[in-house]
Amino acid sequence: MTTQIDHELIEAAAHVARTRCRGDNHTMAAAARAQDGRIITAVNAYHFTGGPCAELVLIGAAAAQGAYELDTIVAVGDRDRGVVPPCGRCRQVLLDYFPDLKVIIGSDDGIRALPITDLLPASYVWADHQLDAEN
Repeated sequence: MTTQIDHELIEAAAHVARTRCRGDNHTMAAAARAQDGRIITAVNAYHFTGGPCAELVLIGAAAAQGAYELDTIVAVGDRDRGVVPPCGRCRQVLLDYFPDLKVIIGSDDGIRALPITDLLPASYVWADHQLDAEN
């Protein structure tokens, strides 16, 4: 099921990617819309030990701003790479924290927004709130 694309989020992430991603340490930006309408942005922190992706940094930045419920998220790469889908680790973490989240991804068919559950079908259930939602 495709949902409405939030172009304002894509532009917010693209702006951060253009203006804040410099060098090899910060190559991806993410933007998410909180349920109260605020847009939160973040960049990745690359490190050879597996530093956090922009989507994971965004979860912490959102919590620091009191935004505990996110509606939609998107990641954009530097150097005009455009919209990039989340990696497997990010998909699992995003699902665990926000089971109703919509994720904007790029594909051969263009840009589309999908529920996080479509990006990680038959997923591992880690969080208690997921168990409650399934019953």
